[in-house]
Amino acid sequence: LTGTSSLISGLIFIFEWWYFRKYGTSFIEQVSVSHLRPLIGGAENTNSPQATFSATSGENETSRQSLSECKVWRNPLNLFRGAEYSRYTWVTGKEPLTYYDMNLSAQDHQTFFTCETDSVRPSDAVMQKAWRERNPQARIKAAYQALELNNDCATAYVLLAEEEATTIVDAEKYFKQALKAGETIYRKSQHCSSQSPQHEAQFRRDTNVLVYVKRRLAMCARKLGRIKEAVKMMRDLMKEFPLLSVLNIHENLLESLLELQAYADVQAVLAKYDDISLPKSAAICYTAALLKARAVSDRFSPETASRRGLSTAEINAVEAIHRAVEFNPHVPKYLLEMKSLILPPEHILKRGDSEAVAYAFFHLQHWKRIEGALNLLHCTWEGTFRMIPYPLEKGHLFYPYPSCTETADRELLPTFHDVSVYPQKELPFFIHFTAGLCSFTAMLALLTHQFPELMVIFAKAVTSG
Repeated sequence: LTGTSSLISGLIFIFEWWYFRKYGTSFIEQVSVSHLRPLIGGAENTNSPQATFSATSGENETSRQSLSECKVWRNPLNLFRGAEYSRYTWVTGKEPLTYYDMNLSAQDHQTFFTCETDSVRPSDAVMQKAWRERNPQARIKAAYQALELNNDCATAYVLLAEEEATTIVDAEKYFKQALKAGETIYRKSQHCSSQSPQHEAQFRRDTNVLVYVKRRLAMCARKLGRIKEAVKMMRDLMKEFPLLSVLNIHENLLESLLELQAYADVQAVLAKYDDISLPKSAAICYTAALLKARAVSDRFSPETASRRGLSTAEINAVEAIHRAVEFNPHVPKYLLEMKSLILPPEHILKRGDSEAVAYAFFHLQHWKRIEGALNLLHCTWEGTFRMIPYPLEKGHLFYPYPSCTETADRELLPTFHDVSVYPQKELPFFIHFTAGLCSFTAMLALLTHQFPELMVIFAKAVTSG
């Protein structure tokens, strides 16, 4: 009996632990709340209209908050499917992109590169179907069909550059053809944009294509080592289309300027975009911290600082690091190489692990280049958590850390990556309970096996008493 009890409680404990690791909650607790509470007495007042309204409005409020906190953004520095992600798959046999991430990209492409008037032009009609295709080979085949119908189909060249080109050099060639075709179409639609809503939609689509192509060409130049050329292209693009700041082209510019070690120019970009009225990102917060750390990191020593105290410049650097860590607490472990990096996803969740991976993948080299910067980060980053109120309903410099990042990051990041979780969840009561029950019954089984006569006497004494 004791052996069977021990086995059953052990199996329950193992299942509870597995369920918590996978879904972040206790199975027994979830079943109790979802199914047993209504049966026991949680449903008395739910029939009243007021209760129904308040429950519905509460759910809507929660869902609205969850949606705003867990908005997924296009990664400004996302890699090329054919030239980078596919090469990784060929070498390792692992898929770096999740289905959810690729599905979001397909939706982006349909939003950016299609419009209502595509059915009028055969090549655009083919491309409209191509962006919906799930099979990469079918998309590439459709792009070639579109080019047979119209040799100046810019979106077809974009698809081939992203997915068929196996090197950045090949991708750049396709994008140059897309640019030539895209500029011609853009000028034509610009003249007709005010004629009708359909023409306006077409002009908006052609603008999206042109901006996308120019940005990707700048990224090709950056990857091929022509960094000054890339910086000029990005600056020109931001001047030509200032209203498209939502695309976060300034983050591409920041990374390129850091590679040039043009720190004064980096500070000028931060002065414009690190504003209280503009949305923040890991790139903004950590680059600001890096510049402040650069001023003191080469001379910083924890022993010296503890003896004489921190100077004003050191205090500013530490505060900037604390600000960055509060915004995204996952980044330091990647910068300090306490966690291994993977290829960044095509979409990121701000303040989440996906954003931390994307930032560290491109910016780790810039931190390493500045002497002592990583040492300063190592000595100070954990101090952030002493400043954040607990429980985490309140933030210090930013809004409270969202509770939904783990779920969204698990959708965006591949299964072979160990997702960073903040704050660490405490073990539910039922895991402690089942672990104690398993240990107790196992001890009883062991004692019964070793001392059967004494345990029989003890059992009779307990039952009779």
